[in-house]
Amino acid sequence: MTNKQHEHNHSNHIKEFGRKFWISFVLTIPVLVFSPTVQDILGFSLTFPSREWISLGLSAVIYFYGGYPFLTGLYSEIKQRQPGMMTLIGFAISVAFFYSAISIIFDFGQPFLWELATLVTVMLLGHWIEAKSVSSASNALEELIKIMPTTAHRLKNGEIEEVSVSELKVGDKVLVKPGEKVPSDGKIAEGKSDVNESLVTGESKPVPKKEGSEVIGGSINEEGALIVEIKKTGEETYLSQIIDLVQKSQESKSRSQGTADKAAALLFYIAVSVAIITFIAWTLFGDPVFAIKRAVTVLVISCPHALGLAIPLVIALSTAITSKNGIFVRNRTAFEKARDINAIVFDKTGTLTQGKFGVTDVVPFIDKNELMQLTGAVEKNSEHTLAKAIVKYIKDHGVKIPEVEDFRAISGKGIYGKVRGKKIQIGSPGMIKEMDIDINDDKVQKLMNEGNTVVFTVVDGKLAGAFALADIIREESYGAVKQLKDLGVKTYLVTGDSEAVAKSVADELGINDYFAQVLPDKKAEKIKELKDQGYRVAMVGDGINDAPALVEADVGIAIGAGTDVAMESADITLVKSNPDDVSKVIFFSQKTHAKTIQNLWWAAGYNIAAIPLAAGILYNQGIVISPAVGALLMSLSTVIVAINSQTMRKYMPQ
Repeated sequence: MTNKQHEHNHSNHIKEFGRKFWISFVLTIPVLVFSPTVQDILGFSLTFPSREWISLGLSAVIYFYGGYPFLTGLYSEIKQRQPGMMTLIGFAISVAFFYSAISIIFDFGQPFLWELATLVTVMLLGHWIEAKSVSSASNALEELIKIMPTTAHRLKNGEIEEVSVSELKVGDKVLVKPGEKVPSDGKIAEGKSDVNESLVTGESKPVPKKEGSEVIGGSINEEGALIVEIKKTGEETYLSQIIDLVQKSQESKSRSQGTADKAAALLFYIAVSVAIITFIAWTLFGDPVFAIKRAVTVLVISCPHALGLAIPLVIALSTAITSKNGIFVRNRTAFEKARDINAIVFDKTGTLTQGKFGVTDVVPFIDKNELMQLTGAVEKNSEHTLAKAIVKYIKDHGVKIPEVEDFRAISGKGIYGKVRGKKIQIGSPGMIKEMDIDINDDKVQKLMNEGNTVVFTVVDGKLAGAFALADIIREESYGAVKQLKDLGVKTYLVTGDSEAVAKSVADELGINDYFAQVLPDKKAEKIKELKDQGYRVAMVGDGINDAPALVEADVGIAIGAGTDVAMESADITLVKSNPDDVSKVIFFSQKTHAKTIQNLWWAAGYNIAAIPLAAGILYNQGIVISPAVGALLMSLSTVIVAINSQTMRKYMPQ
């Protein structure tokens, strides 16, 4: 089944519950009005011939039509030998309907029609709310596939032809223009350029490529034109393997049984056991008619209306609260697990950092203002990513950039220009080495050792200064790591960047440990290693390269500014792109769980008293609970559950 089909079915599922609820709700109104019990409670009388038969007919429609999901659910759970909520509901409404039908047909006992009708209607409402709160199916695989270009410029007989990527074969040569994506894995046959692989490998800065260098399908060619010889196609490509990893991880995700189902299963076993004991005991006392009434009352009363609303109400409210706090929950089970997380792994690029280069340090050997003027004058003529970052930094500091003369790029060595009669050369450490200039400054050496990209400015043959560039750390990342450590959660950093870069960022933020030079498939392995050590792990990331790890983790959290595939693979998305919100996920998960447990106690706890009384344990003392009193207790528990759920609104942002 495709994702679109799954989404369509999910939508139909929600509409079906809504349709069944409204039809059952309308039919329940006359059943309530015709009920003698309801008439006594409200103080009015409405009698006419065939009243009970009309109520039975309406209840039959409610039972078979409205109750169909619960009846099929009962069959499925019994078949799997895992009784849960559906078993409890299905069993209770079946007993109520068939006992009521027999009592009306044979004029025997008191029917439970209004209890049956309201039970089905309220349970449909609860499941409808729950279905609407659950996110639609993941489109992760479709989003991954979208990353690949659909066409390529194939070179054939000296001419360029537009072909579909699916038509490419190993050995074909394709032209990749500046700004275009590499159509498939291959090797550069001609040309040189910087290639942005951040979405694929996690490497934050563009990677220099030349003849003979390997390139990955889906990466972006930034500057020069490249001729690439195709080495892999179809399922053999790097990105296709990532797709396969995501698919396998998604298929292997376990489905944990809900707390409400466990409570319902326990209640089912208790109710059936007590009903059987009640019937046998009262039959032995010589009153089989009374025995049947008591047993049926036990079964009907044991299925509280509130139990069907206890979880959906909390889900609906917590979903509204989290979304208004910038937290989008796709997987409820994973969100519930978040309360127990004790290790969080952060991707670096685009998650803890901004995912773009910026100047972090300037080391001047001449007047700093003059250094920035001379450097900016030459760099503003370059289209290189690093040059743009340096020019932005200089402009942001209010420095007026003069004009340059005789500007030219020196292949493999940097750029050159004349400013105010001075000869300016700007380039990498390699250029400095080739010019036989010594770098004796300790700060510059330290910046280089930390993995920063360092660009040097030479004025009239002498070293004038250096600019250190790196992927800038988000301001919010400092608070995010601190809050998690205060909660006792261990923090880890995983990145495709070098050891020096990873260590520098981890040390700066106070992260417990880091994993450097890790490719996407290995990222998932790192998550698995931590899980094998006994940690309950959350993964926070934003790129395609994070998708397998997001799915492998107990809880996958995507930064909202990241790619669609990261968000589709994740259980939770932080739409504000703020890593500081990770601690909020844990907080809201803990509060939601606490409210859920409270509701379950209010919803089912009254049975501790109601079931024994319904069984007639205090009959000799003149205390016997009737179905009407049981219904009032059920209504009261429903009101309490609703009010208790509303107390969560205090976490709603003002």
